[in-house]
Amino acid sequence: MRIVLGITGSSGAIYAREFLRMCGGDKFLIVSKWGKVLLHDELGISVKDLLPFVKREFSDEDLTAPFASGSNHVDAFVILPCSTSTLGKIASGIGDTLITRTAQVALKERFKLVVCVRETPLSTLTLEQCAALSRNGAVIMPISPPLYFVPTSVDEYVRGFVDQVLGVIGVKEMKGWRAEELD
Repeated sequence: MRIVLGITGSSGAIYAREFLRMCGGDKFLIVSKWGKVLLHDELGISVKDLLPFVKREFSDEDLTAPFASGSNHVDAFVILPCSTSTLGKIASGIGDTLITRTAQVALKERFKLVVCVRETPLSTLTLEQCAALSRNGAVIMPISPPLYFVPTSVDEYVRGFVDQVLGVIGVKEMKGWRAEELD
């Protein structure tokens, strides 16, 4: 699988790092200017620390990168975390950065687009933008980890959400709630 991960400046860098660690396939990385600040502020790392988990990183300013064109297929584009500013640009059809352009390409080409919003509370405008993107084929996944498996650590909490994302993009089959009763 060919998967692109976009990291923006909304809180939740730990989810992005865990996604890269857990996800198989060819992974490509795009980190916004504020995403870089986020990595430093929340995890004390830089993009360089994520490079062992990806095939290649592309600059968010590089609109000549392969993913800016629909002629380069991707199986999934995941934005984790996704700021409400990025979400608003995508919902408005703005593709002024590689992250927002790749999202526009995913929508028009019907590639899987997963937008992991990390904001609370959500304004009515943001909810409307989420609905518009959902109507156009995006999967909206607010960062809201499952608790039914009773996590005992922050790492388990984070992995619970990342497992859900991996299930949505088809990388991992999820064991559902009380699934043992189906066997």
